[in-house]
Amino acid sequence: MMRLGRAPCCYCFTEPHPAGGVAAAVRLRLLPPARAANTSSEPAARLRAVLEQVDEELRKGNDEAALSLVRGSQGADGGLRFFGAARQVPQRLYTLDELKLNGIDTSAFLSPVDLTLGSIERNLQIAAVLGGLSVSAAFELSQLQVLFLFLGLLSLWSVDLVYFGGGVRNLILDTIGHNLSQKYRNRVIQHEAGHFLIAYLLGVLPKGYTITSLDTFIKKGSLNVQAGTAFVDFEFLQEMLNKFSCIALAGVATEYLLYGYAEGGLADIGQLDGLLKGLGFTQKKADSQVRWAVLNTVLALRRHKKARSQLAEAMSSGKSVGSCIGVIEENINSEDI
Repeated sequence: MMRLGRAPCCYCFTEPHPAGGVAAAVRLRLLPPARAANTSSEPAARLRAVLEQVDEELRKGNDEAALSLVRGSQGADGGLRFFGAARQVPQRLYTLDELKLNGIDTSAFLSPVDLTLGSIERNLQIAAVLGGLSVSAAFELSQLQVLFLFLGLLSLWSVDLVYFGGGVRNLILDTIGHNLSQKYRNRVIQHEAGHFLIAYLLGVLPKGYTITSLDTFIKKGSLNVQAGTAFVDFEFLQEMLNKFSCIALAGVATEYLLYGYAEGGLADIGQLDGLLKGLGFTQKKADSQVRWAVLNTVLALRRHKKARSQLAEAMSSGKSVGSCIGVIEENINSEDI
C-alpha cells in the first residue's frame, strides 16, 4: 500500500536566459516596464503548469508523485486552495430526526434501485423471448432445439456472471442506457462528479474517472472493472475511514439532492457496509458512522453546488483530472470552506 507521508517534490519555474552579451543587455533594457503589471497572471500560469504535471504523472502511473505535486502546491501563492479544505460537521452519533431537520431523508438514497437500467433489462428480456419465438416459428424448430437454444443462452449468462462478474450484462445495459436515456447519462455524470468533488475537498486525490462501461472496457481492457472514479491509494487510518465513508456516499447524495432519490450507487453502499462489517463495527457504531458521513457529505454538496455543477460539465466533456481540479478551484468561494 502506498505511503503518503513522503515529502513533496519541489518544482521551480525559471525563465530562459537570453544569449549574447551586450545585445542581450540591450534587449533586456527594451523590455516594456508594463511587464510588472502582468504578475497577477503568473499564479494562474503556475497553477496550470502544476496541474498539467499532475496529469502527466497520473498518465505515467506515478500516483505518489502526482499527490506530492498537489500537496506541494497547497497554500502557495496562486496554488491549490481547496484540496483537503472541506468544512466538516463534528463527528458524533446523529439521530434520524437530526438528519431530517437538515432536510435529509436517508430512505430516499441509502437503498438505491436503478429503475432505468431495470426497465431496459426487462425490455431486452421480453425482446429476447419474442425473438426466440419468432426464430422458432420461422425455422420450424422442434421443442428439443428450442430447449438447446434456451440452455445455450443460459450458459452464456452463467459464464458472464461467474467469470466477469456480470460485466458483459453491465456493458450492454449501460451502453444502451447512455444512448437511449439522456436522464440516465446526466444522472451518472452528476453521480461521479459528487464522488470527485467530495474526495478532492477531503484531501483524497482522484486519479481518473470513466463515465460509461464501454469507456472503462476500452481503457482497462477488462469486463470486471466498473465505470466510476478511481483515487490515489492511501493507508488506512480512522481519518481515512471518515473520508472513505463520505466519498462512498457522495454519489447517491448528489443524486438525492438533484432528483429527490437515488437509483445508482448500490455498489458504493455495499462497499462501505462491507468495510464496516469487516472492521467489526457493531450496528450502532456503523449507523453512527453512516449518519455522520451522510450529514457531512450532503451539507458539503449543498455549499459547493456551483462547483459540482461545473465539474459535472467538465467530466461530461472528458476533461483531464488536472483540468477538473482547476474547475473546482475556480468555482468555490473561500468563505464556504
